[in-house]
Amino acid sequence: MNGNNPYAGAPGVTGAGQPSQGHELTGEQMDSLRRVVAGIVSQTESYLPEGFAVGSELSTGPNGPLATVAVHPPVGHPVSAGFSPDADELDAGLTDEDRDEVARGLAASAVFQVMNAVGDDITPAAR
Repeated sequence: MNGNNPYAGAPGVTGAGQPSQGHELTGEQMDSLRRVVAGIVSQTESYLPEGFAVGSELSTGPNGPLATVAVHPPVGHPVSAGFSPDADELDAGLTDEDRDEVARGLAASAVFQVMNAVGDDITPAAR
């Protein structure tokens, strides 16, 4: 079984299938995280032309909440950025500079994926 049961592990360690202790967010903190992630999605979309799909996901991992923002370009591989904030970070608030940096980085990475997929083989439609 390799210790894959709820009774395995050292005392004081979170058991299998149990939520991790001290990593839960309040309802207000989750709402704050949703607003932050929605703002990053909106800002990323503003940097990109049509054809790029931008989305997000909020989940809970072993270390607490996990927020992911992803961009799927029209060609090339999708790119994503994820972060796992703690309650103190959410209470202090993520700065506009941090949000802008994530949005710009995602947009640039998505455009780079398109450039890599297309290469130099495109004939310009106009001069």
